Amino acid sequence: MYLTMESCCMAIKANANPINVSNGRSNGGTVFWGESISGGLKSKDFGTQLWKSLTAENGVKKVKPGVAYSVLTPDIDKETMKFQAPIFETPQADPKNVASIILGGGAGTRLFPLTSKRAKPAVPIGGCYRLIDVPMSNCINSGIKKIFILTQFNSFSLNRHLARTYNFGNGVNFGDGFVEVLAATQTPGEAGKKWFQGTADAVRQFVWVFEDAKAKDVEHVLILSGDHLYRADYMDFVQKHIDSNADITVSCLPMDDSRASDYGLVKINGTGRIVQSAEKPKGPNLNAMQVDTSILGLSAQDAARYPYIASMGVYVFKTDVLLKLLTRSYPSCNDFGSEIIPSAVKEHNVQAYLFNDYWEDIGTIKSFFDANLALTEQPPKFEFYDPKTPFYTSPRFLPPTKVDKCRIVDAIISHGCFLRECSVRHSIVGVRSRLESGVELEDTMMMGADYYQTESEIASLLAEGKVPIGVGQNTKIRNCIIDKNAKIGENVIISNSDDVQEAERPQDGFYIRSGITVIMKNATIKDGTVI
Repeated sequence: MYLTMESCCMAIKANANPINVSNGRSNGGTVFWGESISGGLKSKDFGTQLWKSLTAENGVKKVKPGVAYSVLTPDIDKETMKFQAPIFETPQADPKNVASIILGGGAGTRLFPLTSKRAKPAVPIGGCYRLIDVPMSNCINSGIKKIFILTQFNSFSLNRHLARTYNFGNGVNFGDGFVEVLAATQTPGEAGKKWFQGTADAVRQFVWVFEDAKAKDVEHVLILSGDHLYRADYMDFVQKHIDSNADITVSCLPMDDSRASDYGLVKINGTGRIVQSAEKPKGPNLNAMQVDTSILGLSAQDAARYPYIASMGVYVFKTDVLLKLLTRSYPSCNDFGSEIIPSAVKEHNVQAYLFNDYWEDIGTIKSFFDANLALTEQPPKFEFYDPKTPFYTSPRFLPPTKVDKCRIVDAIISHGCFLRECSVRHSIVGVRSRLESGVELEDTMMMGADYYQTESEIASLLAEGKVPIGVGQNTKIRNCIIDKNAKIGENVIISNSDDVQEAERPQDGFYIRSGITVIMKNATIKDGTVI
């Protein structure tokens, strides 16, 4: 039978026929692979020829739109049924039917000492933001306003930032949406005495929230991480999830040899369906996950450089599938990447979605440092400013920065700073920072301060031989992360000239990680110190 519509024609086939798979469909910076039928009944031109034969004979129209005709039995030429055209449409993704869960992460040991007094998503980035602002802003810009944030470790500063920035009466207004912080808590029963055991277990412990009245319309659940840096339209991701009728869709990106073993890797077939998944494989297991990434639309040259497909740790689930996997199918699996996804691949339609834009996992001190300094480059690979998709953060109402006879090259200077006759090169200077005369800052990420000290307070501290917040006169700093409220004295040199890779000196106020000196939060570095 052949159906004719005003805008398209579609073959309804009794037997399955081979389909052609397109090389992908591009939408802005993202590309998706799914099944797309181009033709039918083993002939690409079948539809075109048939349409012509049905619509014109001696210039007379033989068919009316919205009416079905028999085309495989020429002896029948009468109408067989009428229907409304068009009938077969993929539903449009609606942000009102999507909830997102942002995972606060574990203890953040690889980001220590930045996580000694704060949760990973609360770590400051880019001068005035925190890591949690990235998924939160992406959700707001995508129209998703049902947001849950799961926290467990050191969550005080994270909760305070969320309350200041994203609550209803102050900061960003959500209308009928909500931002709920779900902190790990004890509940009745033996299982309720445990902390979150992993990403999936964290969601499982709050499954009851999705039976709540507020979540009754939620058809798709987006699982996000609180420690990534990227800009994305999540509704594009959800739309492809719906288009391919996937149970789960995993956001992926091509990956090179050097970093592949740090990520979960996947293999896909010609239709974009994930057929194998392995979490952080090493050695022979890593080699086994190599694929020809040219099927993702990469050039031969790029495919050779990026022979792996890495999972970004960003997923979208059908709500019923997520609840079934967590509570019935795999009640003892605690992690999405290493347990739930590899198990689900066997019996569910798990699709890959290629994210083909800037993305960085801020999981280690080195990746955090590199991603921050990359913001200062021209042109930057990523920037927080975009008029259509701005990134939100806490409204601090700080005065503009004051600069006096300074040399500033490739740098980001945040709000409310005081810079006097100093040199800043390839560095980020965070909010409320104070740099005195003769200071040289190079390749440095300075987070700034939570509060100001008045001129009289600073003068009295100096008179007593104490060190005020900020960087004192003639201090030279390079290759360094300076945490909030650090007090660095005069004539200090922080350069790690011996190229020490790892050191622990908390009693002196610093650690060294991957050759990068990290000055601890609230630390005091006395005048004349050399690190």
